[in-house]
Amino acid sequence: MHKNLLLKYYFIEKFEKSNIDLQTKNTTIIYRNYKKKYNINELIDLKNYCRKKNLKLLLSNNIKLSIKLDLDGAYIPSFNKDYLHLSYFLKKSFILIGSAHNLKEFRIKEKQNVSQIFLSSLFKKNNNYLGISKFKILSNYTNKKIIALGGISKKNLRLIKLTKSIGFAGISYFENKKKAPKKRPFY
Repeated sequence: MHKNLLLKYYFIEKFEKSNIDLQTKNTTIIYRNYKKKYNINELIDLKNYCRKKNLKLLLSNNIKLSIKLDLDGAYIPSFNKDYLHLSYFLKKSFILIGSAHNLKEFRIKEKQNVSQIFLSSLFKKNNNYLGISKFKILSNYTNKKIIALGGISKKNLRLIKLTKSIGFAGISYFENKKKAPKKRPFY
């Protein structure tokens, strides 16, 4: 892998081929659905489509189902503080990623044995807003690989290189935004 190539993680809530078709090979798809039960058939279709496109697929907040469906891995959100998955048998290539907003959550994710931690929020000014300076300081408190999360856009993407992040995650950055045609002046 080229040193300057950032890994990309795209959160989706539904299977839309048009958005997945736009992704590059270094993009991992994370399917998350906190509002309703998972549709197993949709997940299987998504898995098959991602494999056809040579993209990795992770399932959010359900490691057991991710293993059962033979997905590439799982994502553990910051609110999940469970350790039950440590008793599961995971294949070597299984990816386990967590997210954190502070040092306490870092320690929980380390105990959950994740290989990478999404640290948020780098740019998005919400309750978890860190900014570049705090983000850099906080990321020094772990040996895990760090992924930037929160408010990443094409305009601020280059600023991620100021941190020790190996990649970034998001939703809106990856979606197909069709621009409305410019209105011609009425004469």
